[in-house]
Amino acid sequence: MNDPAVMDADLVTGGRFARIETTGRSSSRPRAATVGFVEAADGSLLVAAGSPLTAWALNLLAEPACRVVIGERRFDAVAEPLDRDEHILAIRALILRYGTPAESLGRGPSFRLRRVVSA
Repeated sequence: MNDPAVMDADLVTGGRFARIETTGRSSSRPRAATVGFVEAADGSLLVAAGSPLTAWALNLLAEPACRVVIGERRFDAVAEPLDRDEHILAIRALILRYGTPAESLGRGPSFRLRRVVSA
């Protein structure tokens, strides 16, 4: 039997998917989700939720600070909700990267995850 947590860890370790670590909006506890992403020209990451009720996206709306893990890269980031035009471009890029998505991709919020640069 395949363990979903192990499969998610393998996807993140391989660099094809990202793990976003958020703070639970109700619990204030650390939460993690494995998501597809596209790297933008400025180095930020574009991500999109499949539903308006997706927990990790609601967590980012409540508290935009997060941590991102992709392969060996780990960094703090701030989530910025995308406007409609950016959202459409992000969904297109995610479809091109990952193939035909579930019908719900993009029905939820989408974000630009900007790396926090320490001074």
